[in-house]
Amino acid sequence: MKDVVELNRKYGVDNELGFCDIRGEPLAWIRNDACAATIALNGAHLVSWYPYGHDEVFWVSSVRPSSSTMSQRGGVPVCWPWFGPHPTDPTKPQHGFVRNRRWTVVSANSTSQVTELTLRTETTPEDAALWPHHAEVSLRFIAGATLCLELATRNTGSQAFELTQALHSYFKVSDIANVAIEGFDGLEYLDKVDAYARKRQSGQITITGETDRIYLGHTGPAIIHDSGLGRGIIVTKSGSTSSVVWNPWEERARQMGDLGEDGYRRMVCVETANAGDDVVRIDPGHQHTLVANIQIARG
Repeated sequence: MKDVVELNRKYGVDNELGFCDIRGEPLAWIRNDACAATIALNGAHLVSWYPYGHDEVFWVSSVRPSSSTMSQRGGVPVCWPWFGPHPTDPTKPQHGFVRNRRWTVVSANSTSQVTELTLRTETTPEDAALWPHHAEVSLRFIAGATLCLELATRNTGSQAFELTQALHSYFKVSDIANVAIEGFDGLEYLDKVDAYARKRQSGQITITGETDRIYLGHTGPAIIHDSGLGRGIIVTKSGSTSSVVWNPWEERARQMGDLGEDGYRRMVCVETANAGDDVVRIDPGHQHTLVANIQIARG
């Protein structure tokens, strides 16, 4: 609670941006004239955003994590400095090691229509056993009628390194049967459900079973059409030439155990990523920024 008081004193904006403690977890809340949003400082994890006049944009499971070291399923977790399983050591944590640590608030401001919040973390000596490089990572949230997420990695060491990463966006849908995803026609993808077989997309993406694909050469936009909610979620991006489309479907969701009953029907992940062949190399003193912009359209 002391931390929350200090965060409000230093970064709070009256009636627009503040910090609170929910079940021991520090959260930032945004309520400006255009939108509402909630961000967990643990993992720099966006758990909610919606522009006024629209339904919630992100799906979050109703199932609470079974351990304090696990993050809530849903929202936008940060996958860094690798996406998915570690490329050479499957004993290392899935999706890297920053999504379960406390990030630091470094700046915040609000102009009634747009609120900005930047969180930061950096590698520590203890991380060397997992990833032997030095880096500073920041995530800037720009929340208004649209949402912008800017994930920046700066090489603070003396050697170049490579990474993969993703903004693992769980989008809320009325029912997966009502969803068609546009923007991938003609692109090749790696089908993780079929031993990473390389295939080519034809037409829109519809989800009728377990789906886990890394689309290659994708620079956006992607549009999630949801006839049940009568809206489109439009994702544009930069710093990325790959996107991930994922839905675990019924059997896999049951095995995972934290999606809740029929949760797989209420979400689809369309993730802004550097994954598959899209590997980022950062030289000492240089920076790479992965950006996702999200907006809502009627119909």
